[in-house]
Amino acid sequence: MAERSTAAVEVADNSGDEPPAAQADKATTDEVATDRNTADSTPESEEPGSEKPTKPKKPETEKPGSGAKDAAKANGGRRQKAEPSVAPPELHSGHKLAKRYRLEECVTRLDGFSSWRAVDEKLRRAVGVHLLPADHPRARSVLAAARSSALLGDPRFVQVLDAVEENDLVYVVHEWLPDATELTAILAAGPMEAHDAYQLVSQVSQAMAAAHREGLAHLKLTPGAVLRSSTGQYRIRGLAVNAALRGISAERPQRTDTEAIGALLYAALTHRWPYETDAYGLAGLPKGVGLIAPDQVRAGIHRGLSELAMRALVNEGATASRQDPPCTTPDELAKAVAEMPRVRPPEPTFAAPPEYQRTTYQQGSYARPATRPVGQPATRPVPVPPPPLQSRTGKALKWTVSALLIAALGLASWQVADHMLNRESNTDRTTKSQLAEGDQGKPPPRVPKNLKIADTGVFAPDGSGVKAQDVHLATDGDTGTAWITPQYTGYANFGNLPNRRQGSGIVVDLGSVQDVYGVDVAMYRGGQKAEVLAAGKDASSPAGLSDFSQRITELGQTGSNLKAALDKPVRTRYVLIHITELAADGSANEFRGGISEIKVIG
Repeated sequence: MAERSTAAVEVADNSGDEPPAAQADKATTDEVATDRNTADSTPESEEPGSEKPTKPKKPETEKPGSGAKDAAKANGGRRQKAEPSVAPPELHSGHKLAKRYRLEECVTRLDGFSSWRAVDEKLRRAVGVHLLPADHPRARSVLAAARSSALLGDPRFVQVLDAVEENDLVYVVHEWLPDATELTAILAAGPMEAHDAYQLVSQVSQAMAAAHREGLAHLKLTPGAVLRSSTGQYRIRGLAVNAALRGISAERPQRTDTEAIGALLYAALTHRWPYETDAYGLAGLPKGVGLIAPDQVRAGIHRGLSELAMRALVNEGATASRQDPPCTTPDELAKAVAEMPRVRPPEPTFAAPPEYQRTTYQQGSYARPATRPVGQPATRPVPVPPPPLQSRTGKALKWTVSALLIAALGLASWQVADHMLNRESNTDRTTKSQLAEGDQGKPPPRVPKNLKIADTGVFAPDGSGVKAQDVHLATDGDTGTAWITPQYTGYANFGNLPNRRQGSGIVVDLGSVQDVYGVDVAMYRGGQKAEVLAAGKDASSPAGLSDFSQRITELGQTGSNLKAALDKPVRTRYVLIHITELAADGSANEFRGGISEIKVIG
C-alpha cells in the first residue's frame, strides 16, 4: 500500500481529472473505479493554462527521434479530443508479459489504454507498465515516443526500460519509485519553503532544458508528473510518453513546458493554481483579477522567485515589476534561475533541553535515616570492627610521614610565590612600555561629518533626464523642497517606458575623491525601491549603471529615509541615489517619487 502513493505510473494524475485536496495522498489509485465505469472515448478535460487548440495546428519541426514529433505526426499535428473507441485488452492481475512482467494492480483505465503496477520477475523489482492494443490509433506514436525517451538516459527522468509490440499488444515498461513522493501530495500539505521551491524550479528547468536539446518535449508537466525522492532530488516521469498516450501536441512545445514549470513554481509558492479553475487539489485564483504575482497572493514570498514565476507564465507580456524579458524556453528559465542569488535553506531548529532534574542529594535527603514501616521488625545493627592496635612503630612512622609532607608543602609554596613575584614584575614593565608606545601612535577617534557636495546631476543612462532642472533642490539643506518625478500610469518602474529601463535618480559630485562612511537620504515619500551606489575612485563623469561599481546600500523598499553606515569607507568622488520603482500616488495605478535631501557622511 505504501507503493501506491509513490508510484511511478504517471497516467491517472495527469489525465486532467484532478484529485481533491483531501485525496491528494492517494496518488493515482483513486481514479480506477471512475475510469473503469466511463467510456473509453470520453474526451479529456482541458488543463487550465495549457494551450487549447480548437483547430488543426502545424507541428513544430523538431530533431529526429523526438517523441513529441512522432506523436504530432501520428495525430495530424493536433490534440485528439475524441477518437474511435478501442477496447483495451482483457487483462487481470497475475497475467505475464514476455514471461517476465507479472501484472499486480491496475492503476487506471482511460481512453483505450491501461496502466499497471507490475513485477519484473527476472530482476525482482517493481516496474510500471502502460498497455494498449496494437491497433490503437496512437500505438505507433507511443512506441516511438517511448523509444526516443529511453535513448535519453538522463537520471533526472523516470527511465523507460522496454517498449515492445507482441501478441496484438503494445506495452511500455518503466521505472517504479516506491520511495518517491508526488508533488501533488507535497503541495496538498501547504506552500513550500523558499529553498524547496528554488530547488524545484532549478532541477526541473535544467532537466527539461536537457530534454529539449535532444528534441524531446513533455507537454503534460503537471504536479503528478514530478516526484521528489527521499534525498530531495526531483524526477520527472512521462517524458514524451504521456503526450503520445493522449495524442497531445503543441506548435511551441518549449513554451508549453516552460509555462508548465512556471505553474509548478507558482503553486509551490502560493498553494494556489495560477488560473481561475481549481486543479490538482489546489484552489484557483479569484475570477476576474487575472494573473497576479505570487508575492501579492501571500505575504512573505521570496521576491526573486515570485518574479521568476511570472516570467515563465504566459502573462500578456508583463513580467512582474522588473524589466527582465519573459522566459520562453526551459533553457532560458534555467539560466535565469542560475543568475539569481542562491536561496539558502532555513536555519535548523533545535529542541529545548529537558528541564533540569534535582537529585535527592540536593533535596537534602542524603544520609537521612530510612523510615521503617509500621509493624516491620528493626534490623540488627552491623557491628563495627575495632580500630587496629596502636604501636610505637606505627606512631613513629606516622610522625615521620607528616613531617616530610609539611616540609614538601612549604618548599613548593616558596617556589610558587617566588615565580609569581618575578612574573608580575616582568608583566608590569611590559605593560608600561606598551602603553607608552601606544599613546604615541594611536590616531584620534574619527568624528562623523557631512561632506561638502560640489555639484549634482540627474541620472539618465537611457536618454533625457527626469526633472533635471530640479535636482539642486535635493541638496539645498531644506527638506521642504525636493526633486519630484512626474506622475506615471500603469507601472511603478517609471511607466515601463523604454528610456527609463534603468530607472532614474541623482548623482552627487563631492569635488574630489573622499572617504565615504555612509549616507542619509530623505525620500520624497516612502514605498519607493532604491539603492545607493558609488563610482570607482578613478571614475570620471560616470553615466551608466555599470560605472557605479561600489555598493553602499542594498536595493530594496525604502521608508521616509534611506540611511547607511559603513565600517570600512568607500573611496569615491561620485555617489548615485538610484530609484528603480516609484511609490503609489493616490491610486493603485498611478506612481510618483523623488528625493528631498541628500547627505553624504565622511
